[in-house]
Amino acid sequence: MRTLGNLYELWCCYKKEAEQLKKKKKMNNGYLFSQISQPDLGSWNSLLSAYKSGVSVSDSGLSMEVLCLFSDMQRGSKVKPNEVSFVALINACADLGAFSQGIWAHSYLVKSNLKLNRFVVTSLIDLYVNCGFLEFARQVFDELPKKDAFCYNAMIRGFATHGYGHKALDLFEDMVLERLTPDDVTIVVIMTACSHVGLVDKGREFFYSMKEKYGLKPKVEHYGCLVDLLGRAGRLNEAMEVLHTMPMKPNTVLWRSLLGATRKHGTLDIAEVALDHLIELEPETSGNYVLLSNIYAHLKKWEDVKRVRRLMKDHGIDKMPGTSILEIDGVFHEFLTADKTHPQSQKIYLKIHEMNRRLHEYGHKPRTMEVLFDLEDEDGEDALSYHSERLAITYSI
Repeated sequence: MRTLGNLYELWCCYKKEAEQLKKKKKMNNGYLFSQISQPDLGSWNSLLSAYKSGVSVSDSGLSMEVLCLFSDMQRGSKVKPNEVSFVALINACADLGAFSQGIWAHSYLVKSNLKLNRFVVTSLIDLYVNCGFLEFARQVFDELPKKDAFCYNAMIRGFATHGYGHKALDLFEDMVLERLTPDDVTIVVIMTACSHVGLVDKGREFFYSMKEKYGLKPKVEHYGCLVDLLGRAGRLNEAMEVLHTMPMKPNTVLWRSLLGATRKHGTLDIAEVALDHLIELEPETSGNYVLLSNIYAHLKKWEDVKRVRRLMKDHGIDKMPGTSILEIDGVFHEFLTADKTHPQSQKIYLKIHEMNRRLHEYGHKPRTMEVLFDLEDEDGEDALSYHSERLAITYSI
């Protein structure tokens, strides 16, 4: 029988091997490229695409590599970028939320008379959606004469992300009228739209009719959307039933989605079941323990909070510090919690103190219950004040 310790040791070995393989692949790409005396456009595009294809949601480093490579391409060679180059660049900007670089790329494309094909437009939609400029995304979408499912998926996702579920549904209807066949991603984004605006029955209808209407077999991502849809609506028993009856084994995303929903609705027994599965699947992830700890704190079960955190300590699991990246005028600024390494940190902290004072004047009471429960209220409030996101927002102000 596998114990928690065994699982943790196995994960450590796997993680080490995966990191070595990833590093080796990147080094091989870079090494082969460095052997080319005068790389042509195809060589540059191949390297840009190789780095871009390795980007994950949690890895902003590779997106930064794409920006640096593109800069090297412009400075160190006579090769002019084409549409393929810009797809990689704009996708990297979208991942980073780098609006200045992204809008520069868009302007360059227009001024250079490069074709705004469906691949470029899809990248631009993702960029503007991620940066919060939904009207720009819609404008680019509307100006493309011939759209495919990828363009529609990107725009529907934009509406879903920003809470415009009904607009997402209207656009889906337009897509069907254009006789474009929805794919797996379409069902994911339209179910997400339903989830964000509470259209539970509509979202369930998309899920249960996708095979009959569109010939699509539900995948784990679709089950994840269904669990999220039910969880947000407080129908946790139904969500649990979905996890127990789905044809494939639920992954960590599904169990974490359920755990997050229990935090909102306070269903402790389901939260504990979800955490048990998460610990088995990924014992190293501190966020799972922290979620359950916060649920206990919300219910004022302080002994259980101590028990969860003691479990983390016993297995050497540390809470990963939060980090926030902010882009202003083309320069990236990264902040950690309680960070004082920024050149203007003194001004940032003075501004935070001013903001706190004014918030108190207006009667604002920070929610410190779930933050460092064993500290005094004043310390818990400080922990909230110096959160990485708040430092980034304060600097932007």
